[in-house]
Amino acid sequence: MATLLHIDSSVFDGPASSSRRVTDAFRKAWEEQHPEGTVIYRDLAANPVAHITADAHVAGFAAPEDHTPEQAAAFAERAQLIEELENADAILIGAPMYNYSIPSTLKAWLDNVILFGRTAGVDAPAAKGTPVTVVASRGGSYAPGTPREGMEYVQNFLGATLRDTLQLDLDFIVPELTMAPQNPAMSELIPLFEASREQALQAAKEKGKAVAARLTA
Repeated sequence: MATLLHIDSSVFDGPASSSRRVTDAFRKAWEEQHPEGTVIYRDLAANPVAHITADAHVAGFAAPEDHTPEQAAAFAERAQLIEELENADAILIGAPMYNYSIPSTLKAWLDNVILFGRTAGVDAPAAKGTPVTVVASRGGSYAPGTPREGMEYVQNFLGATLRDTLQLDLDFIVPELTMAPQNPAMSELIPLFEASREQALQAAKEKGKAVAARLTA
């Protein structure tokens, strides 16, 4: 049975979160194709993972029998996150832009699962080739050609970590202008926001089905 690792990091719940709405659409489409499949779900806002510590970091490069009790305890939590990544057949990540970058909770997850010599830094990282879909929602527009293009650090950063370092098969869905309904100064952009949202929801449904079909092919 196929396993989907689903990670959300928005501080908002349910429909109040643009990224969660889109990841939910992907997940439902995926589950329709894999009703007997497994979904491992992590809500990093509700249950954040521990930030990387010296013990957790050092333990990653030492043999288990050489771990101190503190290192063993710290690495046990990290190992669980790594194993979830390694055992996933597909990965779904909600990554809203906060102050031009990803939420700190998502950065903490990445710091835990990137382990050179295992998931990174080798010819065949442990999760190499796993399809990962990232819903990179953002309050404004940072698309090529826009005034804020140079301030886009979500896709750039996740491209470096997920695609280049972990060697996952990365794809983005990008709902834009999500602040338009809340910010009076952006009210004229609401139609563009609504169009972007619908396009993202449709893309999520199609991508969820496509990834599921790829796993059963």
